[in-house]
Parts: sequence; C-alpha cells; structure tokens
Amino acid sequence: MSADELHTVLDSTFSYIEHELESFKPDVKADEVGTVKSVGQGVAQVEGLPRAKSEELLRFTGNLLGTVFNVDPSGMGVVLLDQSADLKAGSEVYPTGRVLDVPVTEALLGRVIDAMGRPLDNQGPIQSTERLPIEREAPAIMDRAPVVVPLQTGLKVVDALIPIGRGQRELILGDRQTGKTAIVVDTIINQKNEDVICIYCAIGKQSAAVARFIADLKKYGAMEYSVVVLATGEDTPGLQFVAPYAATTMGEYFMRKGHDVLVIYDDLTAHARAYRELSLLLRRPPGREAFPGDIFYIHSRLLERSTHLKEELGGGSLTALPIVETEAQNMSAYIPTNLISITDGQIYLSPDLFQKGILPAVDVGKSVSRVGGKTQLAAYRAVAGDLRLSYSQFEELEAFARFGTRLDEATLKTLERGHRVREVLKQSQYEPLSVAEQIACFLAVTNGVFDNIEIDAVDEAQTTIRKNLVQQLPDVCHRIEKGEELTAEDKESILKMAKDTVTFHYGIV
Repeated sequence: MSADELHTVLDSTFSYIEHELESFKPDVKADEVGTVKSVGQGVAQVEGLPRAKSEELLRFTGNLLGTVFNVDPSGMGVVLLDQSADLKAGSEVYPTGRVLDVPVTEALLGRVIDAMGRPLDNQGPIQSTERLPIEREAPAIMDRAPVVVPLQTGLKVVDALIPIGRGQRELILGDRQTGKTAIVVDTIINQKNEDVICIYCAIGKQSAAVARFIADLKKYGAMEYSVVVLATGEDTPGLQFVAPYAATTMGEYFMRKGHDVLVIYDDLTAHARAYRELSLLLRRPPGREAFPGDIFYIHSRLLERSTHLKEELGGGSLTALPIVETEAQNMSAYIPTNLISITDGQIYLSPDLFQKGILPAVDVGKSVSRVGGKTQLAAYRAVAGDLRLSYSQFEELEAFARFGTRLDEATLKTLERGHRVREVLKQSQYEPLSVAEQIACFLAVTNGVFDNIEIDAVDEAQTTIRKNLVQQLPDVCHRIEKGEELTAEDKESILKMAKDTVTFHYGIV
C-alpha cells in the first residue's frame, strides 16, 4: 500500500470514529442525568429523565445501551441492548437525544452485523454517514405500485404452484426440522445475477446454525449481495426484539434507491417470545393465551413495510419472507394465525411429507399465494394449471387407493401420473433451477413423457432433459426467461426433445 493510499484509509477511519463519538456524546444538563432504580434480566427501571421519549436511545455507565420501552409517571422501563452483568442500581443514565437507529450504506453488503449495526465478522467497522430509525412508517397506499414482477426461488413446487412476487409478504410455516430455512437458503442462492439484495435476519437462533447458514452463502457466492443481521439466543431479548425492525430499515434504504430487496425473518416465533419476555418483565398486561394483547401489532407494523414503490419513488420493492414455527402441525395457534392474516399467502411444510423423503416438504393443499399468480411468467401459466389439477386429483385418489379398493383403468392412470408429478416436484437442496428448466420438466410430466418409465428413473430422466434443453434449445430458453408467451411451436419443440431423450435412454416412448 502506498503512502497516499494509507493516508486515505486513515483519514476515512478517523472520520468514521469521530462521527460515531459525536453521535453518542450526550449533550446533557445537570438535571438530565438519570439513575437506575433496579435491574432485571434484560431490563432496567430508570428515574430522573423527565424529557426522555419513547424509543429514545439511552447510554448507561460502561457504554451500555438501552431503549425506552415504558414511560410511566414514576419512571421508565428500559430494554437493555447489551449484556448487563456490570449494571447495578444507582448507575448513571444519559439520554442521547435520538431514537434507536442503524447505519445504512452500500458497505453493509457482504457483512454480518448485530441489530445495532455493529460488525460481528472481524472485517473492521462499517463506515456510514447516514443512520435511519428502526421504527418507520409504512409507505402510504398511494405510494405503492402493483406487484407484477416474480421473485424466482428456483424451487419448482414454489415457482409453479405458490409463486411469490417482488413486494409480496409470503409466510413460511411448519413444525421444527421440516426445512423452512432450507427454502430461504435456496431462494437467496437463486438471486445471483438477478439484482436482488438479500437480508437474512436471524432471531433467537443458535450461533452454530447461523454459522452454517453463512458458510452456505459464502460457498455458493451469495454473500456478496447479502446482509446477515444476527441476534442469537445468547443475546438480550431486547436485541432479539429490535432485530427485524433494524433489518427492515436497511432493506428500505436499498428499496428507496430503486433496488429489489428480499428480507427473511427467521423466525417470528422467537421474536414473539422475546417480546412476551420483555412485556412480562416490564409488567405490561398479558392478553390472549398469556401473550401480550399487542403481539399482532408488532408483526403487522413490521410486515406492512413490505411493498413495491411507484416508479417516481424509485420503483424498488421489499419482499418479506417471515418464518414461523408451528407445534404439532397446529396452524390455528395464536402466532401462526396472526401472521397468516397479515401476509399475502403461506407456504406450509408438512412433517409427514418430510418423513417420507418428499423434499421440499411443501403441502400444496394448505399453501397459497394470494398475489403471486399475477406475477408469474407467461410460460408458467401455460403449464401450472394442468400441473395443479393433476396433482390435486392424485392426492385425493391416493387416500382411497390405500384401502385396496378396486380401481378402474382411468383412476390407475391418474394415480401413476400423480406419482410422477410428485417425483418431478422433489428437489435437492442447493440446486435451484432456472425458469426454462422447470418448464421443460412440467411439460414433460403433464404430457405423459414419464408415464412409461419407472418412478425411480424419473429424477435421472428429468436431469437429462434439463441438460439437453439448454444445449439444444437455447433460443426457447431465452424467450421463456424474458417472460414471453410459450407458443405451440415452443411446446412442440420441448416435448419432442423430451420424448427423444426418454426414448434414447430407456428405449420407450
């Protein structure tokens, strides 16, 4: 490094440090120094700050941070954002004069940070001259544009049957260990070269699980367009509570610059529990099922910030994929019900399908997208209807077939076709597919190309068809990716290639 470059780096570093010190320096008078009355697990009761406002950031002795949660005549309930082992009654508290905020900058890309925007990846400070509050009003209705562009996940079952649009809120729910996080990993990997910025917010997760997630993103080159906001189970409940709002503020910064942003909240069950813990510690009144009555509000004001902005406001979008954990497949429990009513659809993962090895374990019958159908590329609309119909018929008939009922030839044919549709919808992790590859598989299975081969051979056959599609029909692939209509000639070309492939490898038509 040359002397000039070194001076430039040092100057920028000193400027960043100076800015941070100025932002944390309390401009206080003698009567604006508060005192800690008592300290609890992640909370503190403070008195002596008459001008402090709700959600204001406070600085405690030892440079610990907290934010005002309750404002009462007798004092304030403060949520601590740092570990409070050294904090005790009688410690001084200083107002900062600003609400809780986070740095927003392009330099966040590729970084792992906490909910306060502090780096956790040992790559140095994040240099930013702009900070935005974590709690912001959702865009007005008149500022929003229709959701018309698809967000491709690369997963066949999602893109064809439960499509997601850019600016939509799609809930992912299911029991523990059913593959919820695996879906979002593949979705992030599939955004490579799609000009979509991804923000993954981990709430209450184990550090080892998040480390594996980050390692996967790095392995597949997805970290360069991603931000990881981390609040593990070892962090204070206050930090876990503010994490999704901080992640959303970062996403809004990129959205208002015209980017498409994907924000994943993993998961909002832990977020609700953190809020419940804080509420009980601060003696807020409980509500339904002993949860605070405003648990619906904390999630609705978070997810309402997802939208697609009008072109005059930048035209960016913020897509939300909240994750929630169910217990014993109970979708009607308090937290899942709240989130189903807030979001624009849900992807339900069934433990029964997971145990049978049908991955991703998406239950098509209980999953829905209330917006995404309008965003689907034209090629999907040409095949998705037949696919959903044949799969729904198969699932209904499959239950009767288990009883050994005598079935006619047409029913047996429907069952055989359904088994092959299910096999086509299976997909290994870390292997998101392009739109054209998915369309070729769907056309082949709905037109009976796989009907005469063994079910165990379907996976190998569709893999070969995908390879031949890219090699033999690049023009068709290009038109499909651009969103053009699938013409009769295109269908005929794809089906001829698929039939020739099956005939060549298996000697049957």
